Amino acid sequence: MKKVVLITGITGMVGSHFAHLFEQDGYEVCGVARNSAASRNAAIQDHKVVRCDIMERDALMKIFKKKQPDIVIHMAAQAFNGASWNCEYTTQETNIIGTLNVLYCAKELFDQGKDIKILLACSSAEYGNITPEDCPLVENRLLKPHSPYGVSKVGVEMLGQQYFANYNMKIFLPRMFIHVGTGHPPATAIQNFARQIALVKKGLLADNVIKVGNLETARDFIDVRDGVRAMKILLDKGKPGEPVNICTGLAYKISDVLQMLIEISGVDIKVGHDPDLYRSGDEPLLLGDNTKIAALGFVPEFTLRQTLEAVFADWMSRI
Repeated sequence: MKKVVLITGITGMVGSHFAHLFEQDGYEVCGVARNSAASRNAAIQDHKVVRCDIMERDALMKIFKKKQPDIVIHMAAQAFNGASWNCEYTTQETNIIGTLNVLYCAKELFDQGKDIKILLACSSAEYGNITPEDCPLVENRLLKPHSPYGVSKVGVEMLGQQYFANYNMKIFLPRMFIHVGTGHPPATAIQNFARQIALVKKGLLADNVIKVGNLETARDFIDVRDGVRAMKILLDKGKPGEPVNICTGLAYKISDVLQMLIEISGVDIKVGHDPDLYRSGDEPLLLGDNTKIAALGFVPEFTLRQTLEAVFADWMSRI
């Protein structure tokens, strides 16, 4: 009998890539998504998706009892750092209470003798106010979250720690740095750049001017295909209850990323700065130490240019 993987947020970028990876490895995959969450990936067939809001604990419990998952990948969230400033209550409620509901349902199966693993989407945003001197960031650094999103993800991780410490459940805590890939909305810098450049390529953007925010920061980007593979390695070989950075250990300046996308597109672009795209408390450098995940055998397969080529091609097909 195949092992069952239940993925919350299965229609999202990370969730859909997790689905593909587990299917390739012979697992039975099912997922949870809200009615309002349109599938961003045609390969996620409707029969694999149960429409349910993670805020509805009783409905979620019915799904857990029916599917009897061996692994739970919890990706459903208000997942955008910048957006969290404008929806603090939604961010905290969805991310903290939603996670509590998932853990509560998983514990019900655990108490009935199910050997279940739970992976919770934690975040580099938990590190918070950092300076270049703090980098590369190691997992034992004091957490000082700056944004509502970062605060919510500390809450997610602490809930995982609580269930691990008190109930001896197998809770895995990947601190995800910025995952980049296909099937993502234009809510992050790279996706926003790629979408606008694709509009220019198709002659749909006036004067070939794209709007950008702060180009002087540098970020540790990881291809989503590498990220989900790293997290599966964590599930297979890592220690429950131990936070682990999911990152490359390399940082790229945003201006260099933009230039790379322009080169990939082959079009002439004019850049205009939009004050609304600047974010409060934008760290000059976000760079992770990937020693822990590398020690488990993870090696990135995709270069940033390969990732950007895939993202740009995705936006050309979506517009």
